Amino acid sequence: MPKISLDVIVAHCDRILRACEIGDYDGAANGLQVANTGGVGRIAAAVDASLATIKLAVAAKADLLLVHHGLFWSARQPWTGKTHELLRLLVGNDLAVYSSHLPLDAHPRLGNNARLCAALGLRDLKPFFAARGRPIGFKSAARLSRAELAGRLERATGARPRLVPGGPEICRNVGVVTGGAGGDLKLAAAEGVDTFITGEGP
Repeated sequence: MPKISLDVIVAHCDRILRACEIGDYDGAANGLQVANTGGVGRIAAAVDASLATIKLAVAAKADLLLVHHGLFWSARQPWTGKTHELLRLLVGNDLAVYSSHLPLDAHPRLGNNARLCAALGLRDLKPFFAARGRPIGFKSAARLSRAELAGRLERATGARPRLVPGGPEICRNVGVVTGGAGGDLKLAAAEGVDTFITGEGP
């Protein structure tokens, strides 16, 4: 099967995820982080561009690895130790890396927040929880018991949620931010939610 141009795939991802429009943390470097020689026949996807996931992508003979958490998070990062091994594997196996952090969080259809809301049966989503000047999560009116919502979460994620009690037993306004937003409970509460689902707790 002929390979697709890496440039075509990158342009499509940049456009649909609005990689250049949505602000992010300094050094996050959304978009193509490592190029290959130009062709893509197989794509792998992971949450993190870690040494372990890169080894798996190489073993799967992928040409492109799509990730949520990319390789670079600071302006200066030495290429030593595991970072050197990781980059050596990428270049040596002609594996490109494309990362989308907050742009993926914020996407109303493809993003992790939107997909979790869909899995939970939440509808009529409204933008919620600003980061870097733009909402990245979603909130929805609901009428679910806390236990029912916890059950839906467990079925959707395959993991038992950690419940921090508070708020009403019946959840009527649910906010979802899948990343590490547990330290910003005041921001969530200020937006009127009585139930806050996040990837990392307070």
